[in-house]
Amino acid sequence: MKAQVFRGVNQLSYEEVPTPEIASDEVLVQVRVVGLCQSDIKKIRYPLYEPPRIFGHETAGIIAAIGSEVKEWQVGQRVVVMHHIPCMHCGYCLSDNFSMCDVYKNVTTTAGFTPSGGGFAEYVKVPGHIVQHGGLIPIPDNISFEQASFVEPTNCCLKAVKKAQVAPGQTVLVTGAGPIGLMFIMLVKYFGARAIATDLLPSRIEKALSVGAEAAFDARDPDLAAKIKSLTQGMGVDTALLAVPSEKAFFQALDCTRKGGKILFFAEFPDEVEIPLNPNILYRREIDLMGSYSSSYRVQALAADIVFNRRIDVDALVSDRYPLKDLAAAVERAVAPTPETLKILLYP
Repeated sequence: MKAQVFRGVNQLSYEEVPTPEIASDEVLVQVRVVGLCQSDIKKIRYPLYEPPRIFGHETAGIIAAIGSEVKEWQVGQRVVVMHHIPCMHCGYCLSDNFSMCDVYKNVTTTAGFTPSGGGFAEYVKVPGHIVQHGGLIPIPDNISFEQASFVEPTNCCLKAVKKAQVAPGQTVLVTGAGPIGLMFIMLVKYFGARAIATDLLPSRIEKALSVGAEAAFDARDPDLAAKIKSLTQGMGVDTALLAVPSEKAFFQALDCTRKGGKILFFAEFPDEVEIPLNPNILYRREIDLMGSYSSSYRVQALAADIVFNRRIDVDALVSDRYPLKDLAAAVERAVAPTPETLKILLYP
């Protein structure tokens, strides 16, 4: 089969690799669509992992083969593939910190080499633990593979929205109106709150308004904090969701968040970034800082429901489609986006 093999920093090789052989409790899925995620881009562009590997994890496809012990799935079924499933019984899982679970981190889908997601290939193998514990989700007949590929990123955003306890009547600042920021806007609106967005690109500011933001501003606006306070009875937003890894965005969020509010880090910052912060700001204003990484098994069914019942418009997020052989070009487009670039999907 063909796959995009990570051979080193910024070195992708579209090459022939063996189709994964499955054990008796495993499933082989033919990949039909895989989304390009910012985490994939980081893994390709920075020396985070030893090559060779096959990345990609926002995967939807068709079951191509099943092991002899697999009874609940059949060849030909259309499925979303969740690349991580927690163990459910360690201390992290029992505290709902599923993404910190060792099994969650270390048991993943694979297309060969060190297991690393494997979606950037024609076929991906799903380990028995993932098959047996909810890692395959059937796709309804009226939902396309493209739409289904959004279940995993929806889960990640939904986890953050739930962790921040976004509630009806609240106002939420979303910094960055790329694919993740736009999904946040839609989810915030779905849960009955108002979203205010910021971005640097006029096209994304317009897009934020079109998907449901009550207001959207240029992040460089010197009057940003005053404008946001005027929309919130002079208080500021209840919660700020940082969808871009920007020190400036953090301090803007701090200026725009009300006393007793929350700021949630969703985008991953470069490791060398350090943010100087006077702790008395948090103490005196009672600001909660929190982080949200990856997905949560707790919201998996809800994420599927939101996508499959079209409670948010994931079609509005797709801007570019590339054949898998052009993954390197897709990464470059994501790193240097045009005004129209949003979510990029790949087709093996």
